[in-house]
Amino acid sequence: LEQKGRLQRLVAKDVQPPDPASIRVLRGHQLPVTCLVISPDDRFIFSASKDGSLIKCKWEVESGKRLCMVPGGKKGTEERHMGHASHVLCMAISSDGKYLATGDRNKLIMIWDTATCKRLHIFSGHRDAVSGLSFRKGTHQLYSASHDRCVKVWNVAENAYVETLFGHQDVITGLDSLSRECCVTAGGRDGTVRLWKIPEESQLVFYGHQGSIDCIQLINEEHMVSGADDGSVALWGLTKKKPLALAQQAHGMQEAQGLQQPYWISAVAALRNTDLLATGSHSASVKLWKCGEGFRKLEPLWDIPLVGFVNSLTFSAAGDFLVAGLGQEHRLGRWWRIKEAKNSICIIPLKRRASAPSPEVLDSS
Repeated sequence: LEQKGRLQRLVAKDVQPPDPASIRVLRGHQLPVTCLVISPDDRFIFSASKDGSLIKCKWEVESGKRLCMVPGGKKGTEERHMGHASHVLCMAISSDGKYLATGDRNKLIMIWDTATCKRLHIFSGHRDAVSGLSFRKGTHQLYSASHDRCVKVWNVAENAYVETLFGHQDVITGLDSLSRECCVTAGGRDGTVRLWKIPEESQLVFYGHQGSIDCIQLINEEHMVSGADDGSVALWGLTKKKPLALAQQAHGMQEAQGLQQPYWISAVAALRNTDLLATGSHSASVKLWKCGEGFRKLEPLWDIPLVGFVNSLTFSAAGDFLVAGLGQEHRLGRWWRIKEAKNSICIIPLKRRASAPSPEVLDSS
């Protein structure tokens, strides 16, 4: 397994420019889509939005049909209703596809049965909005991050709270994990990315962005990518305190209040164990990137035109499509509205040039 983290399938060079006409748009959320996940078998998408009346949807990828929809309720009625009573900010799905976890502005985490869309449990314990969730791969251990600056560990199969980890100096904006018993977090305005080693109860602190770090994803067990509101995208190795590569103004510049400012990076996604990345902003496009050798370079590949705030980005496990959650507003606030944007889910097919198949050992299954 140790070896697996270093194996890279080099797929980026074969990705062709996506055809805008082939992008499928799923409509159903009235308000901005804040987060989404794809089931491990790539058949379903689960999405959530700021919409109080329509909290969580399950979609079939092939047909684009909405299979179930969980209504929300008013604050304080969570016990009686099925759904959340405030904005859902994050979600995660277990690697066996059995459980879905959703976290909201009202400090709650809800656990769902993915097959039936029935709610199984509510975890409370965070003292502020829940902003990041991730299941440890191959287990039912759940990590959660919050604006209360801490990370909590839960055992979903046993409905149990395990422990709380402290260290960030500002709200945590994102979290991710893979197979190892650790997770990584983005610490917003405290300017740090952290790697939490759960059994050792220790953390590593990384510095590199100038602005608020808003999103983070592991690429493999050794490397991660993060994005910030200063417009930068960083590539990190988990053994180095500074970024291996940093792309400034990754989505270009915008005119805001008479000033030139970089477009914020609001979402990052990695096709696990490969060299392919995607980043989102509100710059009217999603960008695909190739990680150069040793993760020391970020090379832009293609722009995919999409209007709106890209609040969530996820690659399918097989890497044959990318899903973007779009909104007229940023998932965390209402600083601006992009009126012409549609609150929607976009499925972007990724075609590859036929090349020699990767050797079997490099497979990321």
